[in-house]
Amino acid sequence: MTKFECIQQNSIFNKNLSKYNISFNVQSYTTFGLCILLLITGITSFKLHNSKTEKIKTIILDAGHGGEDLGCMGKHAIEKDISLQVTLKLGAYIKAYLPDIHIIYTRESDIFVSLSDRTKIANDSFGDLFLSIHCNAVRKQTKIKGAETYVYGGTEESSELARRENKMIYLDKGQSELFALDPETPAGNIKFQAYQQAYLQESIKLAGHILQQIGGHTKRPVRQVKQDQFIVLKTTNMPSTLVEMGFVSNPEEELYLLSEHGQDEMAKSIFLGLKAYLEEKD
Repeated sequence: MTKFECIQQNSIFNKNLSKYNISFNVQSYTTFGLCILLLITGITSFKLHNSKTEKIKTIILDAGHGGEDLGCMGKHAIEKDISLQVTLKLGAYIKAYLPDIHIIYTRESDIFVSLSDRTKIANDSFGDLFLSIHCNAVRKQTKIKGAETYVYGGTEESSELARRENKMIYLDKGQSELFALDPETPAGNIKFQAYQQAYLQESIKLAGHILQQIGGHTKRPVRQVKQDQFIVLKTTNMPSTLVEMGFVSNPEEELYLLSEHGQDEMAKSIFLGLKAYLEEKD
C-alpha cells in the first residue's frame, strides 16, 4: 500500500507518534478551531471529547461485513465469519475484565448491516470508541501477511482495500445524509476535515496500541498503522480504528485465523491493546 509522509506540526503530538509504527499524512487542528468549523457548517450532532480527562464508558464493536456481504475470501475462509467470531470473543474479554464499560455491537449474528447503519448505531449510542474488525486479502499474492490497523484519512484516492471494504455502500437501501457531504464544496470540505481531524490523535494512539499488542502477544508479523478512506470510519463521532487481522490469501495466515486458537489469540491481543490505551488515558 501507499505510504504517506508524516507531517509533524505539534510537538506534543509528535512525541506521542514516535511510539508507534506509523505511515501517513497528519494535519493537526485545535479543538477551538474545530468548534468554529462545526458552528460555521451547522454540524449539531458532532460530539467533541476532552481526550485526556473523559472516561470511556461505551465501546462500539463492529464485525465487518455479514449476510450477503461476504468480505474477503480465502481458500476456505470467509471474512464475515472470522470477523464476527473475533468480535464476539473481544466483547467477552471486555465484559470479563472491564465490566464498567458498556458494549454495543453493530451485529451479533450473520446479518447484513449497511455502512450508514453501522455509523448510525455508533453515533446514536454516543459511543466513546469505535473498533471495526476485518481480515485482508491480496489477489494472486499468497506470501503477503501481517496485521495492520487503520484510521481515517490519507490521499484523495482510496486504496484497493478501502474500495473493497466500501463497496457494500451499494447494498445500502438508504444512505444517511452524513454520506451525502460533497467534499468538493467549501462547506463540505470543512465538514470532512472536522470529522477526520477531531479524533485523529486518539484514533492513532488506539491503533498503535492494538498493533503493538498483536505483535507482542501473538508473535506474528505486523505491518503499520495507516490512513485510508474507509467510509465506516469517516463519520463515526468518536476515536475510530479498523483492524485488519491478517491476510486470508496467505495459506498459513488463513489457517491461523480459521482456528479457535488463532481467533482467541487475536481477540485477546486487540483487548490488550485497548486496555493499554485506556491505561495511558488514566
